[in-house]
Amino acid sequence: MVMAPLTRNRAGEGLVPTEMNVTYYQQRASAGLIISEGSQIADDALGYPLTPGIHNDEQVNGWRKVTDAVHREDGLIFVQLWHCGRVSHSSMLPNGMKPLAPSAIKPAGEVYTYEGMKPYETPQAIETSDIPRIIEQYRHAACCAVEAGFDGVEIHAANGYLLDQFLRDGSNKRDDQYGGSIENRARLIMEVTAAVCEIWDPKKVGIRLSPLQPFNDLYDSNPEATFSYMVKALNKFGLGYLHVTEMGAETPGAAGPHFDVSSLRKLWNGLYMTNSDYDYASANKALKDDKADLISFGKLFIANPDLPERFAKNAPLNQPDPDSFYGGDAKGYIDYPFLEPI
Repeated sequence: MVMAPLTRNRAGEGLVPTEMNVTYYQQRASAGLIISEGSQIADDALGYPLTPGIHNDEQVNGWRKVTDAVHREDGLIFVQLWHCGRVSHSSMLPNGMKPLAPSAIKPAGEVYTYEGMKPYETPQAIETSDIPRIIEQYRHAACCAVEAGFDGVEIHAANGYLLDQFLRDGSNKRDDQYGGSIENRARLIMEVTAAVCEIWDPKKVGIRLSPLQPFNDLYDSNPEATFSYMVKALNKFGLGYLHVTEMGAETPGAAGPHFDVSSLRKLWNGLYMTNSDYDYASANKALKDDKADLISFGKLFIANPDLPERFAKNAPLNQPDPDSFYGGDAKGYIDYPFLEPI
């Protein structure tokens, strides 16, 4: 049972994990694996207020307290490496810079900032000459994850953030070696993965994809071809797992022509993790039907720090409070009750 990466917007000053964050993860250490909330790889990778970073000494020290606490409970924890790309706002970025993106295409909608909701801005297209700097940021963050005591890393290439923006042709209109063909659009993900695997044993590296997810105004004209290519290409690294979220399947066509995302399982040579509102019964059925090797749970782990024990005992579950998902204090974060001792 894997705890899915969950943005909670509760980092402290300097986007450093706090003692409250330590408690939150320690409470959930009975998960077979915790994948941390997305943690930005650099100052200019930030997308939302109060999300933690994994790129400077203060953040590393803050995360070290988290990993030590999880390890004291015999848990395992990976950090999710995150660059938000165009899903950001100049008010939150260094020197008021415009968000970075594969192409200067403004997403539809609004983004949450320190001053409240604001319309998305037209991002700045990343110069070809600047891409090595982005890759180096991932490598540096992977090094910081080693220093912070994590057990591994997950590369966030899903949900409409930078790597996903490069992969899908609705957001990538480049005419260099990072745009056009599927191979070119997949190139940044491949180069980032190679860089991270120079720091970490590939068996301690996972990657997350979201083929049907329209979140953050993402679209692809042929997601089945795009993501089938991507999965087959990633096989070369021998990664620890592939994490494919099924989110978006409930809105067929919103992110491009619908296909059966479970077909990707057959193309992948390693451990396959899936995610999308699974519960005890549906998760067990997915495993029985060989749909996946691992299931990650999100909202259920928010509300049930002892979710594995509750599943084992078929015990009632706490219900999550959506109003406290993003931002706030201990309420809805570390105050969900455990099962009473029997």
